[in-house]
Amino acid sequence: MAKAGKRLNIKLQSSASPHCYFTQKNKQNTTERLTLRKYDPVVRKHVDYKESK
Repeated sequence: MAKAGKRLNIKLQSSASPHCYFTQKNKQNTTERLTLRKYDPVVRKHVDYKESK
């Protein structure tokens, strides 16, 4: 059997609309919640995306 990996699938939720991205992060290197500035196609500009549950 394969052992549990160190990478998690996470959801990045937009701060300006209901849009979201799905990506991965290494839980061993990045223990705190992730915040990235990405393009939001709903409002058509770059906004902050924060990791949600």
